[in-house]
Parts: sequence; C-alpha cells; structure tokens
Amino acid sequence: MSVPQQLRGESDFDQLPGNIPVSATIADIEEKKGFIDYYSFAIEVKTKGDSKYLIYRRYREFFNLHQILEFKYSPEDPEKPGPNTCILPSLPGKVFIGNKKEIAESRIPELNTYMKRLLGLPIWFQLDEDLRMFFYQTDQDSQHQPRALRRLRPPTRKVKTVKPKMDLFSSPRAEAMFDFRGNGKAELNLKRGEVIFLLRRVNADWLEGTVNNQTGIFPESFVKIIKPLPESDSEGEGGGHTYSCLRCFFLTPSGVDTRDVCVQEDLTIEPKYKDLLSRMRNVFHKEDIALNYRDPEGDLIRILDDEDVLLMIKESRRQQGKVKRPVNQFPWELHATLASDFSVYNTEA
Repeated sequence: MSVPQQLRGESDFDQLPGNIPVSATIADIEEKKGFIDYYSFAIEVKTKGDSKYLIYRRYREFFNLHQILEFKYSPEDPEKPGPNTCILPSLPGKVFIGNKKEIAESRIPELNTYMKRLLGLPIWFQLDEDLRMFFYQTDQDSQHQPRALRRLRPPTRKVKTVKPKMDLFSSPRAEAMFDFRGNGKAELNLKRGEVIFLLRRVNADWLEGTVNNQTGIFPESFVKIIKPLPESDSEGEGGGHTYSCLRCFFLTPSGVDTRDVCVQEDLTIEPKYKDLLSRMRNVFHKEDIALNYRDPEGDLIRILDDEDVLLMIKESRRQQGKVKRPVNQFPWELHATLASDFSVYNTEA
C-alpha cells in the first residue's frame, strides 16, 4: 500500500502560498465588556510572504481548534505515529475559578509556545483548512481598532507621557453634583464634588471620563460641565468604545428597582439566556431571580431559554417606533422577579 505523498523540505515549502502563517505572537489582551465579560488575545500573525496582521481570539477558540486537530491527526498510539498523524503540542487547560485578567495574562507565554510549536509541525500540516481559518484575518479582525499592543513594543522602550499641570485646567472636565454608584466595571463611581476629566461623549445622556485613576462612563445628569468637550468628540468620535444601554427592572413586593445597564454590545445582538441571567444576578445582587418581558398587552412572560429570548427580541422589534428611546438603548427590556414569586403573572383564564 503506497503512502500518500507529503510535503517535505525547503523546495516543498517554496511551493506553498504566501499567505500561509509561519509565526504568531500574542501582542496584548483585551477585555470585552458585554453581558458576560471576557478577555481575548490580540495576536500578530506573520505569513510566509512577510505580511503581518492582527487577529483576535478567545481561549475557547484555541480549545476548539485543538480538539478538531486532535480528532484529525493524533495517533492512537503516541509511540507509533502514522504517516498522516502528528504529536500535537499541549494546550494550557481550562481554568474555572479565578480573576479573568490574571488567568488571561498567565496564559500568554503558554499560548505563544503552543502556537510556535503548532506552526512548526510538518509542512503538510500547515495546509489544514481549520488551522488556516484560525489564523485567517476576518473582516471583523481587520476592522477592530487595536489598543496599546504593549507586548509588541521593544523591551528597552519606555513610553511615558507627562502633561504639565496647567494642561489639567485646560482639559474638558466636569464636577460631580451627586453621588453615583456604577453598575459593573464599565461605569464610574462618583462622589459629590469630585472633578472628572472628560474623554468623550458616549451618547446624548452619557459621558466617558477619568477620576481617581479610574476610567469609565457616567450619566451627564449627575455632573456640572466646567469645560465642555470639543465638537469633534461630542458624539463619540474619539476612537473609544460605543456602549449600549439596557433598561431593566426588578419587581419586588416593596416596589420596583429600575436600572440602566451599559454593555459593550451592538444593539442587534441576540444574547444567550444564561448570559442575561448571570448579568441580572450581578446587577441586583440576587441569586433567586427569574427573567421576564412584557407582551403587547402588558402582561409579564417568563423567559426560560434561548428561544424565549429570541421571541422577546422579535416582539420588541414589532413594537419598535411606538416607544421613544435613546438611540443607544436596546428595543427590549428585562423585568426581573424572584423565581418563587408567581403573583406577578396574569393567571386569569
């Protein structure tokens, strides 16, 4: 039985297309603040044709790729690999408990080693479609605005920007007129009298700024503008993130707690039920919680799974235009209740 021909040697490598990735290095980690916060890895990929580009991948995408490659190429007996098998490098395992940022940072050297060894396997292996798609720069990757990319900086380079004190008094800024408690990492905590240095306008009602070495967003109604933002930054043109606002309510026997939760998600997103449930538990600090939406008749409908979430979004889009909302607010709203409280539902026949 003849052995399938495999690519070997420099002459075979020369015949490979120029877009084959030959090295990949993690340049930084980036936090995504959505209904579930997570970190992705910004990866600089170099190709055989000497081009460079950035891709953004989560750990679970590494994990999925590794499982696919193991299924395809791992030999049944590691000591007796066949002609179309490879001993794959080891991938750092899943971690279920701990600080997400620290976990992501600790994975960087291991993932760099993993990618180096993966791209150093036999040349025929580099033609695998799943491997190439993992390192392929998608439209979403190319449109992503990179941040500091701190690990691409030369190690001897020190980047330090010091503004004269007089610049602080010419910077756009505002004074907090009331205390404000933010919901989640995306929002600032303000105390009355504090001066916030303004970075950009998120929308008609929210601003982004920095105070006490913390950066986040806050409602403009809680502050008095001392020096306004320049016109070019007035509508979120400063190159920062755009936040969307979700109006949510927690119905209890003592009343209704109304919150506006800001997330870094597009208004068209169709979130998962478990992500919404987790976020509402964090917002209202309750574990025994149920999610609901109001139908066109005003009755509460309990949400139990992803299909119910899609139905809620579909119903809200039908009603879109009948309710006036800010341009960055989701067209659907969540009504949280205690899971054991069935008195909120219309049970009339």
